[in-house]
Amino acid sequence: MAEQNVEGPVGTGTATAPRPRPVAVAIGRRPEPVHDVAVYAFEGMAPFELGVVVEVFGLARPELAGLLATPWYGLKVCADRPGTALDAVGGFSLTARHGLDELAAADTVVVPGVPNAFGGVVSPGLVRALRTAHERGARIVSICSGAFALAAAGLLDGRDATTHWRYAELLQRRHPAVRVNPDVLYVDNGDVLTSAGSAAGIDLCLHLVRRDHGAKVANAVARRFVVAPHRDGGQAQFIEAAVRPVEEEDDGIARSMQWALDHLSVPLTVPVLARAARMSDRSYLRHFTARNGTSPMRWVITQRIAASLPLLESPDGTVEEIAAAVGFESSATFRHHFGRVMRTSPTAYRRSFGRGVA
Repeated sequence: MAEQNVEGPVGTGTATAPRPRPVAVAIGRRPEPVHDVAVYAFEGMAPFELGVVVEVFGLARPELAGLLATPWYGLKVCADRPGTALDAVGGFSLTARHGLDELAAADTVVVPGVPNAFGGVVSPGLVRALRTAHERGARIVSICSGAFALAAAGLLDGRDATTHWRYAELLQRRHPAVRVNPDVLYVDNGDVLTSAGSAAGIDLCLHLVRRDHGAKVANAVARRFVVAPHRDGGQAQFIEAAVRPVEEEDDGIARSMQWALDHLSVPLTVPVLARAARMSDRSYLRHFTARNGTSPMRWVITQRIAASLPLLESPDGTVEEIAAAVGFESSATFRHHFGRVMRTSPTAYRRSFGRGVA
């Protein structure tokens, strides 16, 4: 089993005397508190979403030595009744060591699902803990059907939110004050974030790492995860024919995507990419969109934004120079697309994540 960065003794689920927060100590530096992430576990859960949170926030990360400006996360798995075995889908069980009091005290709270979205019952204890955490200023996150718990706590009223596409209509009907968008991977409202099902939880967790520690660290975590380092949160959930039959001929779509990644600084258009794939423009556009759930040019823009992040984190180069380096025709175009994808400006991103940038 992979080593986990999980702190603390077994929780009781009841109010206890506060315990000192764990700190990371470095000689000559003021100790910095560890950012606590609490994830909710429940009877009958599917283990994938829980595993994603544990993988991203709970593993020891020796490969990040030298990249982290602040300590890595501390992870706590919490349940309504800590110490009680919880049966999971697949014929096994697990026991959460921590209770809802510790979930309410965390810096980031993740709800990876609810026991039965169609049943309509959300744990009252979880609802109270979410409200308490949010009132304290904690960041609240849901994956898949976990959005129902956030909605039950009133945290999504008047906000954009998403969930798995098969639950979207139900979530909207049950909570009409929520603006449900079933067509995106995740929605970032700053203090409250929601994502679609399963793999979209990976995208959202990496997005959180990118917000907290910058693109280089998020890319390193994605590399260990063996996934793409960044998918735009606005990308479509549903991808037609995502699993394609094995073909003997060369995979032109994959070849064109790799060629584009190697040539982001040059003008890229559908005809240029179609030539790299040895396909007609129309056929390329149809096959690319069916395979990736987004258009070729939107994908290119997202890759250019992703390529700009480590450059913005470096003190070298102006925004105009970085825009040209990753293939945008002007800094104004770069700023427009950067704002759409990252929900901030290049200058603000550099100010937040830049190393040695005034």
